[in-house]
Amino acid sequence: PPPAVERSAAAPGLWYEKAAPGDRRLGKVVTIAKSKKFRDNHGKVLLEGHRLIKDALEAGAVPLTLFFSTVGHLKKLPEADIKRASLIKVKFEDIKNWSDLVTPQGLLGIFSKPDPAKMSYPAAQLTSSLPLLLICDNIRDPGNLGTILRAAAGAGCEKVLLTKGCVDPWEPKVLRAGMGAHFRLPIIANLDWESVPTNLPAGTQVCVADNKDPALRGAAGAGSAPDNPKAPVKSSPKAAPEHKDEEEAAGIPELAAQYYYEDWAQTPVAVVIGGETHGLSPAALQLAASTGGKRLVIPVVPGVDSLNSAIAAGIVLFEGKKQLLWRHKQEDDRQKLP
Repeated sequence: PPPAVERSAAAPGLWYEKAAPGDRRLGKVVTIAKSKKFRDNHGKVLLEGHRLIKDALEAGAVPLTLFFSTVGHLKKLPEADIKRASLIKVKFEDIKNWSDLVTPQGLLGIFSKPDPAKMSYPAAQLTSSLPLLLICDNIRDPGNLGTILRAAAGAGCEKVLLTKGCVDPWEPKVLRAGMGAHFRLPIIANLDWESVPTNLPAGTQVCVADNKDPALRGAAGAGSAPDNPKAPVKSSPKAAPEHKDEEEAAGIPELAAQYYYEDWAQTPVAVVIGGETHGLSPAALQLAASTGGKRLVIPVVPGVDSLNSAIAAGIVLFEGKKQLLWRHKQEDDRQKLP
């Protein structure tokens, strides 16, 4: 940012710079900070809003520059964490022009891109963490990814892995939809499928939420519900011969399919959620097959289009949470027996 026009005391031990109204140089800084190129080349991210910035600070993210419209915004943040940053007071109208929000709060911050290995996640999140992981495959809609991350945090996922092809998790729209999830659990982004197994605990079984596959009777988007909800779900060669041929050509063994509410959550387990446009990658199916994983089917009413990927993620993750907690309770009960 440009040099301060004026400096004033904001609070005991805290000083800020007062910028000239309509400073175009500051506006340019904020605009550049929103870009993926800036995030990738400089390792910095732009955060907006009091709650998101407070969550970031509490998790150990390093602030570099904070833009605020009133001193009251600073007083709500931990002084020890922000005193190392450049604090710049600007007119609310300037923040309104820079913001992507309909109702800006008057607080923006440029942070060093958080390193999951160095973050201090909330104690409540850590104590509620389960041996449940999420793998995102070709999730390209920012709102969907943010909502998925929020669901993963809510379900108590241990970690989220994003493969190449997913939208950048630090995109402003993802951050807004995530509602602080970025600072509640590790998010490892831009992974090649070859490196996914090294980011999973040993012995992890990988299952896929095949929300797009018409080869599964009863799957979301299949166009028909099963005649008998209790009957096992099997891939139907007649339903989608091209899909089956593609899988066989890619060397992917056929995965057993079952309803999402049946028993599947072993310890540990990972769930793959595919994007709505491109669906699951052959590599995702191959990884699931190599670990003895399954296709998890969410049956829907005939004629209903396939479920949104974020909705599917929420359904499957919370079912996984329920099954893991039940399994844990059963183990505790057995240990209490004389």
